[in-house]
Amino acid sequence: MTHGPNGGGAPGFTVLIPARLASSRLPDKPLADIAGLPMVVRVAQAAAASLAARVVVAADSTRILEACQSHGIAALLTRSDHQSGSDRLAEACVQLGLDDDDLVVNVQGDEPLIAPEMIDACAALLREQPDCVMATVAHAIEDVTEFTNPNVVKVVLDAAGRALYFSRAPIGWWRDGFADGIHALPASPTALRHVGLYAYRAGYLRRFPTLPVAPLETLESLEQLRVLWHGERIAVHVSAERPGPGVDTPEDLARVRALFKAT
Repeated sequence: MTHGPNGGGAPGFTVLIPARLASSRLPDKPLADIAGLPMVVRVAQAAAASLAARVVVAADSTRILEACQSHGIAALLTRSDHQSGSDRLAEACVQLGLDDDDLVVNVQGDEPLIAPEMIDACAALLREQPDCVMATVAHAIEDVTEFTNPNVVKVVLDAAGRALYFSRAPIGWWRDGFADGIHALPASPTALRHVGLYAYRAGYLRRFPTLPVAPLETLESLEQLRVLWHGERIAVHVSAERPGPGVDTPEDLARVRALFKAT
């Protein structure tokens, strides 16, 4: 699936959607039906509404490949033994023959409600920041429960809007305000939730899987910490909008199905 000519000053780029059939919490997740279409097709359709020059699904199964092709979605088959989505995307970059400076946006295959404008903003930010190897997205946290939830990844930024650190812990830590427990959010700086949407330059994406795994990456179970550990920079777009819910569990799938049914 391709998009028409780029406009609005945003760069042309390739959206890659990694899709893995195995999922411990939701078997065959990419093929889950959402309003009559497989979820991965819904994700690709949402991404195609961005300014992307092309949208390609990087699949680990011929079943995903066939589902995409039957709905006019470009897809390629990658190895089934990749340890991470980044490894799968690196192989896709090689298969597509992308140049080192080509921009790639990684849209997760379980985000059927991803906003095209968020994809565009992430890609444009990386284009504008030549000293950064990646860009990603965050939004303000408005709920204390979200702030303390280890499944919600937080990020803190420097003065130029680049990532200083990502953590599952509540950061930054309000020394005085949290002395008796976390009952309110700090007024400044705004607590930020990280959104798992990434833009890369293809050359760095191909190189990333060859970098040694960082101890902090292992500790936090956050792959993006490898980038910071090795001294590279990640630009962060702070979105005024929250992304739509992703799909990790059967409960998530029911919620997203209901949202599609309501539209």
